[in-house]
Amino acid sequence: MTNLSVNINKIATLRNARGGSHPCVVEAAINCQRFGADGITIHPRQDERHITRQDVIDLKPIIITEFNIEGYPSKDFIKMVIEVKPEQVTLVPDGPDVITSCAGWDTVKFQDLLKAIITEFKEHGIRTSVFVDAKIDIVEAAKLCGTDRIELYTEEYATQYIIDKKKAISPYIAAAKKATELGIGINAGHDLSLENLEYFAKHIPNLDEVSIGHALISDALYLGLENAIQMYKRLL
Repeated sequence: MTNLSVNINKIATLRNARGGSHPCVVEAAINCQRFGADGITIHPRQDERHITRQDVIDLKPIIITEFNIEGYPSKDFIKMVIEVKPEQVTLVPDGPDVITSCAGWDTVKFQDLLKAIITEFKEHGIRTSVFVDAKIDIVEAAKLCGTDRIELYTEEYATQYIIDKKKAISPYIAAAKKATELGIGINAGHDLSLENLEYFAKHIPNLDEVSIGHALISDALYLGLENAIQMYKRLL
């Protein structure tokens, strides 16, 4: 079964809107795991507009599943990840001024940069994943970077799903098959939801993990956190 990693950034966004410590991201992570999440994902940004550096430190001891830290590989980010040593680091190309991830890495253009960073993380025993678009040449270049996994950027799939789901899924199937052929693990994330997740998971071969935050936390406002997590799990 494909693992569900719950991104709890939105919990931190809500806390930061008011200041103080409520809602508590640590308690949220504990409950997500208790309710069935296979992992916890966070994306700390330089401006700390949601997850803060202190959150990263506070979360590490309570993660009993898998800890996935996403982010742009600045010097500070690399240092923090090596200190915390999560099970997985996911490298994304968006800088500090980007609201949310909006594209995958050009693994051809940035191959040397990514290879050096990935090598450093792997020397510390941290599994690496690279956020990529569903393109064959990008997947092939990701292999040359030395990454353990790719994370397929699924916004285009989600956007096109309501128009033509077969056409929407097609490039992702091809990219996943190429990744499997090359021995790379497959993650996916961005705009996956209760509406489109099941179709995606059923058609992507060897899908290891999906990371879902905005949609799941939004659904939890209406359905409850435990119920929302279980509904996503059933679709997987």
